[in-house]
Amino acid sequence: MDEHVTGRRMDAVISGIGVALPPATAQDDIWDGYFAHHYTGARHGLARRIFANAGVRTRQAVVSPLLEDVANWSTERRMRRYQAEAVPLGKAAVDRALADAGVAAGDLGLFAVCSCTGYATPGLDILLARDLGMSPNVQRLFVGHMGCYAALPGLGTVSDFVVARGRPALLLCAELTSLHLQPPGARADIQQIVSHALFSDAAAAVVVTPQDQNHPGYAVRELAAITDTSTADHMTWEVTDLGFRMGLSPKVPAVLAAHVRGLVDQVLSTHGRSIADVDGWAVHPGGPKILDVVQERLGLPAAALAESRAVLAAHGNCSSPTVLLVLNELRRRPVPPQRIVMLAFGPGLTLYVTLLEGSTLAA
Repeated sequence: MDEHVTGRRMDAVISGIGVALPPATAQDDIWDGYFAHHYTGARHGLARRIFANAGVRTRQAVVSPLLEDVANWSTERRMRRYQAEAVPLGKAAVDRALADAGVAAGDLGLFAVCSCTGYATPGLDILLARDLGMSPNVQRLFVGHMGCYAALPGLGTVSDFVVARGRPALLLCAELTSLHLQPPGARADIQQIVSHALFSDAAAAVVVTPQDQNHPGYAVRELAAITDTSTADHMTWEVTDLGFRMGLSPKVPAVLAAHVRGLVDQVLSTHGRSIADVDGWAVHPGGPKILDVVQERLGLPAAALAESRAVLAAHGNCSSPTVLLVLNELRRRPVPPQRIVMLAFGPGLTLYVTLLEGSTLAA
């Protein structure tokens, strides 16, 4: 029966997820084989401790510094490599998401791409729509420079499209942070060392469809954000002649601590829920301290963030795809959670919260 007849709002449901990862390297090997020689003097010991305590065991990179040193490449050269590497990686993630959802590329009404690590025109949205056989009438959206939290506003946008148009949509998040390795003389401060110790490459895609009981998934129930512009300088992503340079203040966890509980409570209370009703937490693992702060402020047991910590250990911080990697891990539990809260953080400072429910619960 038509939802307008029943008066019930149709839900947008995450019905497929696809992940694509470039080759992995052990964190210790990256340190011993490259960064141990990248930093000298007083910075060497500090960098070694930061790498050891980053919570990362392995990381993926389209350009490994053990094989190819891009530190002194021009931004133009990095952007050309971005296009060459991002297209096949993004295609693999999209192919897997479509297959998981049982949706044909030609049936998509909207294709949205989030990426802050590379720019070119024609971009990933155009090239992948062509290569994957999407309709020439597919609507496209490219979201850049939102950074680590981009997946959630991207998810909100494609979900709104599905509800409004009743057609499937797809979101791709693709980041190649390895292309932005900075030379040792380029402001080799603590913030730069931390970014070199944490960041990694990945692509993750989600297919969002109108609710269909024959294809269960996670209904996107709520999305909310808060931006503390008084701390805008705490996280930056500057375009330089030698790629993009990360600025990451150690004050970021304290800012999140001030806002995360209030926003999570607000989202849950809108649906008559509380933290105790949530059985899955997909928290962007920006670093160990960020996960510690979220766990403490929300009063969660250690097991609640096991998937977030596992993604950090196995993949590092991949910027926008990372929270989708955590969601993928949650749904692979022997008994998948039925109510999930997703949290992601980025420049602004901005915090996004999304509530998902198993589509049978949301019906």
